[in-house]
Amino acid sequence: MRLSALLACGIVVLAGCGSMPVTGDVKAVDASQPGDSQVQVYAVAPREGAPPSEIVDGFLESMTSDDPAFATTRKYLSADARRTWQPGGGTTVLAQAPNRSGPLLHDEDNRATRDRETTYTLTGEKVAAVDAQSSYQPLAPTDYSQTLHLVLEKVAEGKQEWRIDVVPDGLVLGQSDFKRLYRSVNKYYFATGRTNGRSTLVADPVYVRNRTDPVTRMDTATQTVRTLLAGPTNWLRPVVDSRFPTGTALRKGVTALAPDDQNVLKVPLNQKADKASRSACRMMAAQVLFTLRDLTSARVERVELEGGAGKLCALDADDAPDFSADHGSDGADSQYFINDKGQVERIPGATDGTGTPEPVTGPLGVGAVPMGAVGVARDEKRAAAVSANGQNLYVASLEADGELAEPLVTSAAKKAADRLSPPSWDGRGDLWVADRDPAGSRLLRLAGGAGEPQEVRVPGLDGARIEELRMSADGVRIALLLTKDGHTTLNIGRVERRGSSVTPEISVEDLRQAAPQLADVTAISWSGRSRLVVVGKEEGGVQQVRYVQADGSTSASGALPGVNQVQSVAAADDELLPLMAETVGDGIVKLSPGDNWQTVLKQGTSLVYPG
Repeated sequence: MRLSALLACGIVVLAGCGSMPVTGDVKAVDASQPGDSQVQVYAVAPREGAPPSEIVDGFLESMTSDDPAFATTRKYLSADARRTWQPGGGTTVLAQAPNRSGPLLHDEDNRATRDRETTYTLTGEKVAAVDAQSSYQPLAPTDYSQTLHLVLEKVAEGKQEWRIDVVPDGLVLGQSDFKRLYRSVNKYYFATGRTNGRSTLVADPVYVRNRTDPVTRMDTATQTVRTLLAGPTNWLRPVVDSRFPTGTALRKGVTALAPDDQNVLKVPLNQKADKASRSACRMMAAQVLFTLRDLTSARVERVELEGGAGKLCALDADDAPDFSADHGSDGADSQYFINDKGQVERIPGATDGTGTPEPVTGPLGVGAVPMGAVGVARDEKRAAAVSANGQNLYVASLEADGELAEPLVTSAAKKAADRLSPPSWDGRGDLWVADRDPAGSRLLRLAGGAGEPQEVRVPGLDGARIEELRMSADGVRIALLLTKDGHTTLNIGRVERRGSSVTPEISVEDLRQAAPQLADVTAISWSGRSRLVVVGKEEGGVQQVRYVQADGSTSASGALPGVNQVQSVAAADDELLPLMAETVGDGIVKLSPGDNWQTVLKQGTSLVYPG
């Protein structure tokens, strides 16, 4: 491996040293091994007279570097390939760094041909792809194979060198290099239609380069704003809108964005942005504020947008909640569960999971009908509960006493396990539940949590059955546990609404598997705007609890501390609130940030946060 590493002076702090080392050997850095993100790796140009195998190895290594504009990487290519190769054409992610084999020999090859050209093969196990929109797509592990063709090219008078003349666009990286070089960020767009009379922001996860992008020379924040202005990814595009006028882009030459000493972030845009109205401009600023607030080291207190003619508008961080999907959900830190008598109880204000449980107001707290699962509306004014036998779905007030109304949904399945799933509420106030009846399984939506249930089409099921569902707060994404051929997998679907706003035709489109590495998933919960907590097993593995991004990539938080025999999990939109889990033997346990699992209740089931 011929790579040199430039270690920033900050590495001294990371290593806990008090002074710069002045002795010790100089060692080559293997770019494919996991390393600290502060380490910058630079490529080395091909040496004179390098054989074809060394040219291929050097090219692969240089793709993992922080080479500005990939200038050194291009030196491994022929003159024509150097001009046409597009490193920004997407990224192929392999389980490990690609293997190189060759040269390939063909029957028609002769000595003269082999002396002038040759071919090598790159192989590996493909686990994900990142397209030109920076959108991540996890894949079930598949074989990867790609050829590189090399020729002897004249580089000077009377001098020839081996160079790659046929090369696919984009980058090919092992997982460790990908995680070192890229990071997941959420850009934000507005859900089409309105949620409870408001415009609600929806997270659209993408991957951008850590530090500086070699192609654009932009820092991470500027790359993220650039992708925001380019519009939503293809998967989310049918259900969201951007308030930026068509053609809006960063002002030419902008490569760095950072808040000033007053924590004000100024974003210079081109003249296209001048077309926005005052209200639309504030919504544009909200998109930027939500997108950048987790990226900069200093908290952004204010975003100011500048157009071709100067300042357009500004938005303070204090006004940002007006655009959040969970706006107005007072007391959303409360938790709800069903006690051993089938009654719904509440743990009020349980920011640490230690509040004293008390029966909820209304018929669900009395327990005239024992319940087995509960879902609480995000405004905490109503709750939906499924009877202990799984047959009936009830909706009742949490603010006033009264008799339990007639069930809104009844399953005709013979077995309890084939009846109704636990219910889930979206941020629009709609209630969702699945009837798992083998004779006619269906996904149902109750507009406003009342009235006749509407069947929702799910065209991508392909014979699978919905076992469980969880709606996102924005109401445009649904997480489904689907069972087929003896395995249960996690899939994310896009909720599309067509036709009248009063009686829309609703379907769940473009299902994509979100955790293909898990052969069986047993429990899920949304945890924040674009993250889920998942309980499942890899093929032949043991149960694990981990975070997964909505695009299917593994969260930087990774695996969570182990806990035994988890049956269900509950997480809040606020990621600082404790994660809860129902277990066999230990009852309901909680995991607070930076802590270990602790028992909260020895008795109780179906613990949930609002939603």
